[in-house]
Formats: sequence, structure tokens, C-alpha cells
Amino acid sequence: MIDSIMLIIFLGLLFNYLFFLWKVRAGLEKVTKQKSKSSKTPSVSVIIPFRNEADNILKNLMSLESQTYPLHKFEIIYVDDDSTDNSFELINEASTKLNIKVLRIPEGFSPSSRKKRAIRYGIEHAEGEIIVGTDADCFYTPNWISEIISSYDEQTGFVSAPVRFTSNNNFFENLQQLEFSGLVLTGGGLIGSNYPIICNAANISYRRAAFNQVLGFEDNLDLSSGDDEFLMQKIFRETDWTVKFCFSKDAVVTTSPNKSLTQFYNQRKRWASKGFFYKNKLLIFKLILIFLFYLSLISQPLLGIFYDSIFLLSFLTAVIAKMYFEFMILNFGVPFLIDKINLFDFLIAELLHPFYIIISGVSGVRGNFTWKERKIKR
Repeated sequence: MIDSIMLIIFLGLLFNYLFFLWKVRAGLEKVTKQKSKSSKTPSVSVIIPFRNEADNILKNLMSLESQTYPLHKFEIIYVDDDSTDNSFELINEASTKLNIKVLRIPEGFSPSSRKKRAIRYGIEHAEGEIIVGTDADCFYTPNWISEIISSYDEQTGFVSAPVRFTSNNNFFENLQQLEFSGLVLTGGGLIGSNYPIICNAANISYRRAAFNQVLGFEDNLDLSSGDDEFLMQKIFRETDWTVKFCFSKDAVVTTSPNKSLTQFYNQRKRWASKGFFYKNKLLIFKLILIFLFYLSLISQPLLGIFYDSIFLLSFLTAVIAKMYFEFMILNFGVPFLIDKINLFDFLIAELLHPFYIIISGVSGVRGNFTWKERKIKR
């Protein structure tokens, strides 16, 4: 009797997860077929908060200076978020063009909100109708701004776009590229299914009017993360603006993966901590079911070895189905996000995936992590 109940629970968790992957795949099919593009050129403000980016910030500026978007129609705003290196001096000295501003947050301006205060301060000094958000360690195609803005029609309030991790055929970097591409594609697929949940602050944009309509970050200033997802979800939930995913090679932003396992752990812990503050309680429940599915991938083989071999069969069924659907989803990222999928790397990533999800999810509950040389409490 207990065996049957547990088996039904495990199969229920599997079907729920497969339905989730089906929605992602259906959404990706939709966004890849979007062809209509706007030819309008609204004013754009690219806002880049930075902290201790001396190694990247000048390369970031060079990448932005090559944009094909009309020069008189966009501005670049760098906002220093309490750097302790010479990032501010480097970018301030290099920014000689009229459409570049370099700002330093005054003392006492929203002291508790960290990165969000830098974005808010940048928006207060921005002139653009469209706000484009990115990071100082990112690099862009020449048509990046043009491609993103072409996604805006009269009803569009928020546009998410892809982010790619570079990889130098380092095994750790290859695994990160696969895993991160899966997250990006999941976010894009859910947006395509009209269910926006996740996006990445390295490549988002939104109308200033939509930002103001939902009062920006007003209800989550005390949280260290969420300047991307909370805003997207609020615009979708509280306004009539639509949310889009710009799935184009010209819209891809490139950045480097984490250099160490500790950095990776802290980043994923930071991301996981956001989920507990989503306003949609049904969404939180669905995420818990997905977490329980991953937990079942650890418990089923143990039950199969020590209790009843039927659980080994249910485990193999779950693993094969999961790998098949996730491989199909990752294929949407070739070659934009991944040059090719190495089967060995994919199998190793699949083996590690449940452990990483469980560890980062549990750690995210505590909410304490280190990021950009700051010790942060959620």
C-alpha cells in the first residue's frame, strides 16, 4: 500500500515536471517564429550599475560604442555602486562622448537596496523612453540595441533577451554554459507561453512608463536581488503591458561564467533566494513541486536499492524522460547560446543537476551569500 502511494506521488511529480518542460518547449516554438519587427526608434537609456569591474568596464564601453542604433537616440549611463577598486576612475576618464554619463551614488541614497539603488539612480538621470538594463561585464553585437527595440510594439512593456556564457573548452565552463543556457531558454519559453517567471538582468529592457506604473522596485527594495524578475512579473501582473522574449542572435549578450565553484554556489544561492518572495502563491507552489521532483531523483534510487526494486524502474523512467525533453529544449540554443551540445558534458550536467538544485534551493532559504565582495543578507 505504501509502495503504491509513493509510486503515485513520484509519477505525479514526474508528469508535473514534464508538463512544465512541454510548456517551455511550446513557448520556444512560439518565440522563434515571431517575425514582426517595429521600425520605430524611440529614445533609449542603457543603464549599467557596476561594482569593482576594473577588468571589464572599458571593454564593455568599447562594445557599446560600436552600436548601430542612431547615436542621437540613445545614451549610456554607468552608475558606480560603491566600488572599492578604480572602476569609476577608469570609466569616468574614458567617457568622452556626449551620450555617456558616469554617475556615483550620493551617500544616503536608498542605502539598503544595493544594486537596485544604482538602477533607480540611473533611471532618475535617464532621458530615454525605453530603459535597457545590463551589466558591466557583458559584451554585445553591434545591432544589440536595434534588435531589442525592434521587439517593441505599442503594447509591449518589457522585453527579456538571451545571455550567453562564454566557454574556452574548460570542463567547468562547459557545464556552466549548458546549465545557464537551460535557464535562459526556460525563461524565454515561459514568456512565450505567456507565463513570465524568470529573466536575467544582464539583458532586459522596459518602458519607463511601465516601470513608473508599477512603482519600480518599491515593494522589494529590501531584497538584494530581483531587479529583473520581480519587475517583469509586476508589469505582467499589474498592467496591460505585454512581456516579450527577443530570441535573436543579434540580441544575445555575452558574459563570462563563474571562475570558481564558490562563485557559482553564491550566484545560484542568490538566485534561488528570490523565489520565496514571488507574489504569486500558486507559482511558489508549482516551484515547490519541481523541487520535490528533483528530490525524488535522489530518493528513488535509494528506495530501489534498500526497499523495493520498482523504484529503480520509476527512477530510470523519470531520468530518461527528463533528459529527452531537456535535450530538446537545449537544442533551441544552438548556435546562439551553445556552439554544439557535447553529449558527455550533457550527461555529466544531468547527473549533477538534481544535487545542485537541491543544495542551492535549500541554501537559498537562509539567504546569506557573498557577491561582488559584499556579504549580503537577503
